[in-house]
Parts: sequence; structure tokens; C-alpha cells
Amino acid sequence: MSVAGFRVRVAGAEDLARVVELERGIAEAPHWGDGEYAAIVNADRGVDGGVRRCLFVAEAASRLLGFAVGKVIGLGEGDLAELESVAVEGAARRKGVGAALCAAVIAWSRGQGAATVELEVRAGSRGAIALYGGLGFVVVGRRAGYYRGSLEDAVLMRLELEKTK
Repeated sequence: MSVAGFRVRVAGAEDLARVVELERGIAEAPHWGDGEYAAIVNADRGVDGGVRRCLFVAEAASRLLGFAVGKVIGLGEGDLAELESVAVEGAARRKGVGAALCAAVIAWSRGQGAATVELEVRAGSRGAIALYGGLGFVVVGRRAGYYRGSLEDAVLMRLELEKTK
């Protein structure tokens, strides 16, 4: 599958069914409830208790290739952001889609006033860890037995945005 010419954009309500369908087909995805995604795209993009979230989608020829969710916590400069989720369909992996989605979340986080972006990734996800490392994230810790079902560890990674401007 070629994904040349794909684009990344902020998701809208019209994307929700495709996002949930893709997410359900990826074992490593977080498997949030449908309402969680709907709450992200239906928010007025304002500050809700100091938390702002955004859902991005990557698509080519109206085909959903992947999505990413970012969250920023705080009310001003120096806020903390989290790359909450990145999911890319199998055929589109290792073609730049995941990196483009992560870059969109990083840019959005910076625009929201975040100074740091953090994430958790399965310890066994070597490809994802390499992707995040290539974007400038560094390993800062580990949570033993973090993921339900498998009791797999989570690797904690952080990107300092002021160093990447």
C-alpha cells in the first residue's frame, strides 16, 4: 500500500466511526469508549478545567490511515502535554504516517503553551520506541506491569519542547 500524498488534519464528528473502527482493529490501541472520542471532537476547543485535547487523523484518498490524540494540562506557559494515543493501520506503518501524526500533536501542544510532551509506550513496542526517539523523545522511566491483560511494562518518554523550537 502506498500512502504518498496522505494528509493529517484535526478530526471532526464525521470521522468518529472510522476512528473507532480502526482503533478496534489494532490490538495495541487503548480501546476507549466511543463517547471518549466524541467528547474530544465535540469539545469547543476551549479549556475544560485546564485540560485541552485534540484528535488528529491521517488519510489518503478518503481512507483513514491512522489517528493520534494529544492532551495539554494547565492554564498557561509551561504546561504539560501528553501524546495519549497513536494508532496506524498495519499496511500504512513505517511509511511516515505515525511520525506525521506525532508531529501534529507536538506542534499543537506547543501552540497550546506546553513546554513538555510525555507518553507511555509498551516496552515490547520497539518500533514505536524508535519512532519516538527519532522525534526527540528520551526515556525517563518505566512502570512495571502497567498494561492490563499482559502486565507488560510501560516505558515513559519525554520531549522538552523548548529544546526543539
